Amino acid sequence: MDYKATLNLPKTAFPMKANLPKSEPEMLAWWESFGIYKRLRQAAASRPLWILHDGPPYANGNIHLGTMLNKVLKDVIVKSRSMLGFNAVYVPGWDCHGLPIEHQVDKELGLDKPGVDVRRAMDPVEKRRRCREYALRFIDIQRGEFKRLGVFGDWENPYVTMEPAYQAVIAREFGRFVGRGLVSKGLKPVHWCMYCKTALAQAEVEYEDQKTPSVWVKFPLTSVPVELQAALAGRPAFAVIWTTTPWTLPANLAIAVHPTQEYVAVDVGGEVYVVARALLNDFLALFATPAHRVLASVAGERLAGHAYRHPWIARDGKIASAEFVGMDQGTGLVHIAPGHGEEDYELGKSLGLRVYNPVDDDGKFVAEVEGFGGLTVWDANPKIIERLKSVGMLIAQRPLDHTYPHCWRCKNPTLFRATEQWFIELDQKGFRAKALEAIKRDVEWIPPWGEDRIYNMVAHRSEWVISRQRVWGVPIVAFYCTACGELLLEERIVEHVSGIFRSGRGADEWFARDARDLLPPGTRCAKCGDQGFRKETDILDVWFDSGCSHAAVLEARSDLRWPAEMYIEGSDQHRGWFQSSLLESIGTRGSPPYKSVITHGFFMDAEGRKMSKSLGNVITLEELLPKYGAEILRLWVTSEDYTQDIRVSMEILDRLADAYRRIRNTFRFLLGNLGDFDPARDRQSYARIDEVDRWILDRLARLIGRVRGAYEEYEFHTVFHSVHNFCAVDLSALYLDVIKDRLYTSLPDDPRRRAAQTTCYDIFAALTRLVAPILTFTSEEAWRHLPGTRSESVHFERFPDAPREWLDDTLQRDWDRLLEVRREVAKALETARTAKLIGSALEAAVRIPRAPEDLPALLQTKRDLLPTLFLVSGVDLERSTSRSSVTYESQDIPGLVIGVDRARGEKC
Repeated sequence: MDYKATLNLPKTAFPMKANLPKSEPEMLAWWESFGIYKRLRQAAASRPLWILHDGPPYANGNIHLGTMLNKVLKDVIVKSRSMLGFNAVYVPGWDCHGLPIEHQVDKELGLDKPGVDVRRAMDPVEKRRRCREYALRFIDIQRGEFKRLGVFGDWENPYVTMEPAYQAVIAREFGRFVGRGLVSKGLKPVHWCMYCKTALAQAEVEYEDQKTPSVWVKFPLTSVPVELQAALAGRPAFAVIWTTTPWTLPANLAIAVHPTQEYVAVDVGGEVYVVARALLNDFLALFATPAHRVLASVAGERLAGHAYRHPWIARDGKIASAEFVGMDQGTGLVHIAPGHGEEDYELGKSLGLRVYNPVDDDGKFVAEVEGFGGLTVWDANPKIIERLKSVGMLIAQRPLDHTYPHCWRCKNPTLFRATEQWFIELDQKGFRAKALEAIKRDVEWIPPWGEDRIYNMVAHRSEWVISRQRVWGVPIVAFYCTACGELLLEERIVEHVSGIFRSGRGADEWFARDARDLLPPGTRCAKCGDQGFRKETDILDVWFDSGCSHAAVLEARSDLRWPAEMYIEGSDQHRGWFQSSLLESIGTRGSPPYKSVITHGFFMDAEGRKMSKSLGNVITLEELLPKYGAEILRLWVTSEDYTQDIRVSMEILDRLADAYRRIRNTFRFLLGNLGDFDPARDRQSYARIDEVDRWILDRLARLIGRVRGAYEEYEFHTVFHSVHNFCAVDLSALYLDVIKDRLYTSLPDDPRRRAAQTTCYDIFAALTRLVAPILTFTSEEAWRHLPGTRSESVHFERFPDAPREWLDDTLQRDWDRLLEVRREVAKALETARTAKLIGSALEAAVRIPRAPEDLPALLQTKRDLLPTLFLVSGVDLERSTSRSSVTYESQDIPGLVIGVDRARGEKC
């Protein structure tokens, strides 16, 4: 007889092979056909609003793995919040202004040359038009790439920082800072990129290892304290400084010493040097013959006020005391150039020194610096050292490996140079204190270390440099009287110009109009009464632009609200968007724009190294999508703790592809056995299902609780590992194996078969919903095959709630013990298989003649279930004097003895 024809074998159209690179675009087209995001919003309109505010990616270039990681995390959060019962609106955005785009346009126009002032090299309106076209092109490219990843959002109505309405808000927000008295302009040293030709905020500076020359330089003293005069007996003495930036020496105007440290006049080889006693041994190590004699000592405060001569320039300077002088390296005397250092600037200001900066925007010395005019500071470095040698003022030079500030855009070293810049002052009107209080009091930081990171950055930030010397951005709305040069900076005028931006062509109006056409009629200079004005040429820092997104987007759109429930970005944004948004919002509204902030890590290679072309370990999306599709990449993002750096390699992705196949095959097995199941007709009540069905529903209920909790806490790796483990262990290795006979060999309408199908239906309906935020494509594909009435899309569903009756602590406790016995029976069967007694487990009859105290009663109670659970033909619990063919004594359950014999009968 052909028994196969009598079996209820699985039947489903859900394919075993996913073919994701082909099937995903087809799914995207289907979603597009009925506007899934719009439908989601309609379905959720009555639910509580929940907003993840998108940190705008820069509209330049294609997306990469890091961008993908960020966007997929946002998508998983938004989809899971929707399925948790919220109206989770997601409005994507793009950051459009700034240097990278303008720099690219400059290159295309041939303006990227030394000495070219990019603000005046061509019609700014035309240049801005080209920048806008460039940004629009990449917005369209990136939008398609994000949609390809299965990310849902309001892609037809994103926010874009170069839109007139957004630019008007940026100007208005600047005006609010003006009105609060927090904006100033001054000549101060800032990080300057000579390659990008613009100032940089501290947040735009990265510290990289660099080898630079360090020098010990003699400064002839022209006066000394009385304590040293007698010891010197008329001999010349030199103050010795140490610096790693010889190029700053032409700007030296003072020397700093620590007021309470002891300084010595030491004779080495016939010359007298003044250095800190704490660093004397380090200093002597510079000499081939360190023989020396200390002539006298004096406190640092006694050196203050005495004079010296510059090593080669006809310029005198004074020694000053300063608490910042350290004793960890150098000589204890610090060369001070107020135009090239923050502490130098502050000390110089207190001493009434001029802020002298002889370096131009291209990083070159101006003509007045004799011998070095026209040289870049890097080219001048070795020549300055040669000059020191030639005039006998160089004691020693040594190469030094240390960290040095670099521009985070072009990756070149920066200069610290004094330029006229605009600042938002953090130490005025209690601004910094309010920001620090809000960080501690008003925001949940995930993970918690994010709080300390941003707190320390805000606490130690001197000010916010908000000006940039470019064209592509929103102008700083300020004017200057053409007659007397007086600055005109008032909130009402900024508000007036903001209105022009909003009703016209945005910030292009600033560049297209004369000053008189931007100012309110009748505007006069408060100082001289003249009506002639010129416009400020600087634009606002791009971080100010994106930092205003809470005002331009959350407050402006009717489908959103302020503040957002969440911001999520990479760990670099504590100095970037997290911070600029916080400062902008605190400065203008007194409260942060977000309730919680999640920080994610970055991707690394399998060895934990950053990916770089030089290491040859870069993996691109162009390589991965055709091989794995988006689904495996989404699984990768959620399979690890994303708050740490995440490793990626082809091997890692292959392992995840295997895990994906296990989940997919579980879906297929469940669907295959639901082919003739109609839940409206065939569903069995909980009271009528088998005990093994009740056990798996107990396991499912606990899985639902664990997964929902993990989504609520944004612990997506817990979701993945819990679901994968449930599919691989609870289902494939146990439950689905146990119920095969019931499914395949019972009559189609047998109540016990229908009970197993009811359980499979509940499992499938729950699993597809639980993984839908992560396996966006596969859950949708599988959901289409679910029998009975269902939503058009799985994404219209909510996460399942487990019926209370499914949870059974007594059942769980009994089954935990039964499964321990099952594992031991499996070992006994394997012993019998090794002895050639049996092949399949169904060829075995098992006896359990002895068991520890708690087991006999449990096994007797479940005796009818045991053959099914152990997958054997029979289980005998009676004590017997006859020996089994194979006897196995458990090591893990002391006292448990299992006998195995070959079962009677023949295989069908």
